[in-house]
Amino acid sequence: QVQLVESGGGLVQAGGSLRLSCAASGRTFGTQAMAWFRQGPGKEREFVAAISWGSGRTDYADSVKARFTISRDNAKNTVFLQMNSLKPEDTAVYYCAATPVVISRSERLYTYWGQGTQVTVSS
Repeated sequence: QVQLVESGGGLVQAGGSLRLSCAASGRTFGTQAMAWFRQGPGKEREFVAAISWGSGRTDYADSVKARFTISRDNAKNTVFLQMNSLKPEDTAVYYCAATPVVISRSERLYTYWGQGTQVTVSS
């Protein structure tokens, strides 16, 4: 089992920045990739960004590319999401997820999920 705990959400004005963190614990040695997903009000959960745990390869949704940066600290088993130039449409609950399979945009491949952290962007 892998436990994931997100932090760093909050309320920010449009154009501002936030940095989310996700700390992994437990049986993390099998983790191949970690990702961030989000679910806005009345919307389905969607992919935001992912990072390969070994190579560091990253992938981003088009809607956040050039504004968000995903990174990792292998020693601390932590993944980060730096969010800049935030827009009201970025308002959502952000979830951290981990997969033992392969970096992917599909939430079906992610076995472990955090509880989510709320990000609210005011206009």
